Amino acid sequence: MAGGEGAVGALVGTVVVILFMGIGLYVLQRTAKSLPHLFQAMGLMLYSAQILLLFVFVAVFRDTTLFHPKAFALTLAGTTLVWITAQTRAHMKSKILYVEPEPAAANKPGNPGPSS
Repeated sequence: MAGGEGAVGALVGTVVVILFMGIGLYVLQRTAKSLPHLFQAMGLMLYSAQILLLFVFVAVFRDTTLFHPKAFALTLAGTTLVWITAQTRAHMKSKILYVEPEPAAANKPGNPGPSS
């Protein structure tokens, strides 16, 4: 409905969300590997910071003439919701072990297993 400017605004909004959320996911994965005890707090802080930065982007580009600002803002909101929904679905489908499996050596026939 906004023509070429709307398409450019939607493209810019999509790229901004993919970059923000992609970088955030990368940082969160590195945090989970190196500092697992900070994972949940880091995730909450990261998503809060990303949402605040997206609001800043909307405020900064509110009066731009480079692209249609309403298409930009709506695309930011829509793609952010799609990203969060996809992350939630991926987390729900993933098989996360909450108990460490025993090493394969413990299951050999000559090994009686753990003594109780």
